[in-house]
Amino acid sequence: MRFPFTFRSLICTFATVMKIFGVGMNYLLHTQELDGRAYRPEEPVIFLKADSALLKNGKPFFIPDWSERVDYEAELVVRISRLGKGIPVRFAHRYYDAVTVGIDFTARDLQQKSRQAGLPWTICKGFDGSAMIGDWQPIPNTAIERGVDFHLDLNGQTVQRGNSTDMLFPIDELISYLSRFFTLKTGDLLFTGTPVGVGPVKIGDHLQGYLGDQCVLDFYCR
Repeated sequence: MRFPFTFRSLICTFATVMKIFGVGMNYLLHTQELDGRAYRPEEPVIFLKADSALLKNGKPFFIPDWSERVDYEAELVVRISRLGKGIPVRFAHRYYDAVTVGIDFTARDLQQKSRQAGLPWTICKGFDGSAMIGDWQPIPNTAIERGVDFHLDLNGQTVQRGNSTDMLFPIDELISYLSRFFTLKTGDLLFTGTPVGVGPVKIGDHLQGYLGDQCVLDFYCR
């Protein structure tokens, strides 16, 4: 009997699987933007994206035909660099080694229905291609602890601006919190939440994400 995969290819397939964590409602003005009032959640709002959601290297984002509105959400994304479980906040900085700008694409119409019904966000957040990431930058060169500015341009106009110091739950707290429930592994990704200014995309849109004044993300919507 012949199998479609060799043992080596099967191992390689499993080795590429990572967890993609997302954080909702992590900037005060964004909570107001979505819910009409500014508030701080009692605990981080966590969701997961499928590994098939990952999109990188400037590949185009194909807007799904099953949603009436897909929104961009620009975020800082950090890359987990070592195995960890039950990580204290004071040691969390040792568990990520790079940062970039990413887009957490969200099927907003589906999300609104899910939120109203108290249902999970799995489809509206985790669909194929919904986790766009840019080029990685080393953490020592970005000084997250002192604040990292990032912004998103849509067709040449800035539509979102954020800084890591404005997060309701800082990165180290998020990593510590996640590690209570999940074993963090090398290659896992953490989308840390989006600032105010989210909006819909359409075919032909050109999106560019910046860390400071450096463009690390550049792609088109199809």
